[in-house]
Amino acid sequence: MNSLILALHVTTICGLTLFALRFGKELMIAWLALLAVTMNLFVLKQITLFGLSVTSSDALGVGYLLGLNLIQEFFGRKTANRTVWISLFISISFVLLSQIQLAYAPNSHDLAHSHFTFLLNPMPRLMLASLFSFLVVQFFDLAFFGFLHKKTGGKYLTGRTTLALILSQTLDTLLFSFLGLYGLVQNIGHIILFSLVVKGIVILLSSPFIYFSKRVIPHEV
Repeated sequence: MNSLILALHVTTICGLTLFALRFGKELMIAWLALLAVTMNLFVLKQITLFGLSVTSSDALGVGYLLGLNLIQEFFGRKTANRTVWISLFISISFVLLSQIQLAYAPNSHDLAHSHFTFLLNPMPRLMLASLFSFLVVQFFDLAFFGFLHKKTGGKYLTGRTTLALILSQTLDTLLFSFLGLYGLVQNIGHIILFSLVVKGIVILLSSPFIYFSKRVIPHEV
């Protein structure tokens, strides 16, 4: 059942990415900022996929870098760099707001505080880990994707994006797993190994959407 949900998850994220792309860079930036927040929040949920324990946010991470590569491809490196900093600002702001929310003393009628505490207390650690891996991986991805663009003369968008995603997601998995998840999940080895497998599957499922991305962009872009 989880494998079918994964396919639906990837289709939904890629479909929404193409929808945002069709309407321009402003919506793409807003969409990626939302993905940046949700992938750090949902990373705590563990699922069993193909017999191993993994987090449920791998599709979100791949979707984010896919969108970042498409922004660089269609709107330029400057816009892609700006997207990184905007997403970082939104993520940090979410952590600050969540910690202020937890600081309020609940009254006797409150039923949600314990749930918010469980979900949001790990956020500062996750955010610090994400802050480091976030910047390293994104700027690596932008630089490598730009290098491939130059070497291929702008051709082979699907191949360039797929290769950049594979290398970037490998780096991201190693960095974030040790910095953000060590001690919070049952088996860090399973998380790393199978996260790479799942991300590989997600990237392959995303390939058709990369191919169709040029068809949804208005001609004047």
